[in-house]
Amino acid sequence: MYQWAEQMDCAVTVCDKDGIIIYMNEKSRKTFEKYGNLIGKNLMDCHNPSSIAKIKELLATSGNNTYTIEKNGVKKIIYQTAWKENDIVSGLVEISIVLPEEVPNHIRK
Repeated sequence: MYQWAEQMDCAVTVCDKDGIIIYMNEKSRKTFEKYGNLIGKNLMDCHNPSSIAKIKELLATSGNNTYTIEKNGVKKIIYQTAWKENDIVSGLVEISIVLPEEVPNHIRK
């Protein structure tokens, strides 16, 4: 089902509408390997209260959330968005991409 994401050079994590992790690609599994196998675990158990509120908001509103983080000198952009089946929110997808030190910005006309 998610074969397209398996060897992408970014972490892809998918949860269902209850926050249960249903898929992690190779990069996501490697990123979170210190926590063991997270498939079947609830996202709410891995996040602080403000993050849980954001997850619930995204699920309720079919929204998306984009932000950057830096940890141990590695910068990432995080994109979280609802996924749907038959126009009904079925969960969230999070894509985490490591950013190079210099990221070009191209303004298109």
